[in-house]
Amino acid sequence: MAVEKILVIDDEHFIRKTFEEVLRGKRYGVSSAGSIAEAERLMKKEQFDVVFVDVRLPDGEGITLLERIFKASSPPLAIMMSGFGTIESAVECMRAGAFDYLTKPFSIGQIEVLVKKAEGYRQMLRVNEYLSAEVAGARELVGASEQMSRLVEMLRKVAPTEATVLIHGENGTGKELVAQAIYQGSSRSHAPYIRVNCAALSENLMESEFFGHEKGAFTGAMERREGRFELANGGTLLLDEISEISPRLQAKLLRVLQEREFERVGGTKTIQVDVRVLATTNRDLRKAVEKGDFREDLYYRLNVFPVLVPPLRERTGDVRVLAQYFLDKFSRQYHRPDLRLSAECLSALEGHHWPGNVRELQNAVERAVIMSEPGMPLFVAGLGLSETHSSITHVAPEVALPVGKAGVAEVAEVAEEGEVFVTGDSGVLPSLADIEKLHILKVLNACSNNRTRAADVLGISIRTLRNKLHEYNDERE
Repeated sequence: MAVEKILVIDDEHFIRKTFEEVLRGKRYGVSSAGSIAEAERLMKKEQFDVVFVDVRLPDGEGITLLERIFKASSPPLAIMMSGFGTIESAVECMRAGAFDYLTKPFSIGQIEVLVKKAEGYRQMLRVNEYLSAEVAGARELVGASEQMSRLVEMLRKVAPTEATVLIHGENGTGKELVAQAIYQGSSRSHAPYIRVNCAALSENLMESEFFGHEKGAFTGAMERREGRFELANGGTLLLDEISEISPRLQAKLLRVLQEREFERVGGTKTIQVDVRVLATTNRDLRKAVEKGDFREDLYYRLNVFPVLVPPLRERTGDVRVLAQYFLDKFSRQYHRPDLRLSAECLSALEGHHWPGNVRELQNAVERAVIMSEPGMPLFVAGLGLSETHSSITHVAPEVALPVGKAGVAEVAEVAEEGEVFVTGDSGVLPSLADIEKLHILKVLNACSNNRTRAADVLGISIRTLRNKLHEYNDERE
């Protein structure tokens, strides 16, 4: 619930009593004060979500209280009230930061409408703290293979339902894209879409992320915080890598899926939610159940509608389609027009096993675009592929390489020792180490020297990249 505690500040006892009866009947917690001083004492003790403030109070103007309210780390929404409502006073209050303005006399219905409006606004603010543009700018599911056609048809049928969906498949196959496609095709597509990466959180943090916590629930809990289930109320929650949650948390998650209710960490109030749950996993949960690592009852609760995302190696013809899609994308991103995939590149791409699936293919094309030369087709070495799936660029025999002033090498030969010789106006390129260095530095430059991003594009750890750069610095010295 985005609104739980409400404070009413008015010097008229009848007004305060009316608010208390109306809002407590709707299960809100309500406190009241007849003056600014009394209100400040209450706000020091408790955290309120909405504050109704009379414009004129015995010990000062209500608008002056707004400045003090907004100094809080998580300030409540302030709704001003006045029996002497004028356009000027309303404008002044709104400029001071008030959420809304209520003119006396008002009806019970007006109070209820304003509280509901505040609830929706507060949830939107909380959701926006978690959300990025990943859903709005999400890639579509790309592919022309029979396997992808079957998958898309399956998603078309399940998306409009309320069924819980368990999405499983290897790393890099696009499980999150499938989840987003289900969300976007559902009746909840205009409601919140919240994601939790279960593999990235410790057990203690995960419980707080799932269910939220109350102020003082643990060290560092300086204020009440809504969890992901609460933020997703009315919408969709994606539990990414669900297999990584602990047995204790599995039991709590099962209760939420069954009863649609929970308590925050450190709290006693039961919170009810309406959430559609999607989950992903790269593990075989049946085997995890057999080993005792995953609860059987939770598995069946999640596995209402299973969806398998096929690995790229089984998607006949999709490598070519995806490669062109990523080429178009990165050509625009890096301002490299008129790039194309050579026959050699397509042959290398379609002959690769793709253990990293679509994500590996995306990185390979991005590397090749970064390494490309104006007006020339992508060259195989730029893809960084090898039989051993090495993430550092290796050069296949008879591959044209852009070298020095010559622009494009005419011949490339690989000697028995692994040396690469390139004929052309620029002479000889000594070794694979030089090509590796050129590749790394060029990727780093294209990523504006962002080492984390460059390491991701290269497919290596940030530590490996750092060691390589230290090595290059030592050579220069």
